[in-house]
Amino acid sequence: MRRVVFNQKGGVGKSSIAVNLAAISAARGKRTLVVDLDPQCNSTHYLLGDGANNPDTDIRDFFEQTLSFQLKPADPNTFVHTTPFDNLWIIPSHPDLGDLQSKLESKHKIYKLKEALEALLDGFDAIYIDTPPAFNFFTLSALCAAERCLIPFDCDDFARQALYSLLNNVQETRMDHNDALEVEGIVVNQYQPRASLPQKIVAELLSESLPVLNTRIPSSVKMKESHTAAQPLIQLAPKHRLTAEFVNLYDELHPA
Repeated sequence: MRRVVFNQKGGVGKSSIAVNLAAISAARGKRTLVVDLDPQCNSTHYLLGDGANNPDTDIRDFFEQTLSFQLKPADPNTFVHTTPFDNLWIIPSHPDLGDLQSKLESKHKIYKLKEALEALLDGFDAIYIDTPPAFNFFTLSALCAAERCLIPFDCDDFARQALYSLLNNVQETRMDHNDALEVEGIVVNQYQPRASLPQKIVAELLSESLPVLNTRIPSSVKMKESHTAAQPLIQLAPKHRLTAEFVNLYDELHPA
């Protein structure tokens, strides 16, 4: 299963959700890959820590090689790196990834990521794609390559307005580029159950029959500690309530 975690709004927890779901997948014995398409490199730093600064190859190298004809392009496995965690690998991002965008667009390289991930399917049970906070070449590449789309949502009224545009973009991508793509659900993140506004906004989304998932991810300082330690929650704090909600989210996405 190839999942993309996507929202055009920044700060909604895309990297946290992608990495922690991937880490739970790996902890359950599934060979799992994270693909970091965000030049901010948050997923890369989350999983590699200090080792994120100098990987031998990264997603920028992958896209760069697609810009010139090569008789024998590098195998997609060349760009895959181990992490300190069993069953968990990553294709790291690079801060200069965005510099390639206009060249990739002009040469119509929108399906190259899909081709690469399909070539990797035999080696992995699950692939999670983290995306930048924009609807651009890289997010479109991810939506073309994925089968499911998870949408983080942080219970903000501005985020709600952006949600409708996002859903339209996903639907348009499905119609034009990838008829196998489905919105798997909206993940309510940084949820404060005692505050009235988050409850009101979620209730309104449900009243509009939007695909809001049942699991709510609460706000917690433990997430920042997890980022700083470069350890997903399932490793850092397996019994914490925030970890438990991520496990619930994973189980909701993988019903028995």
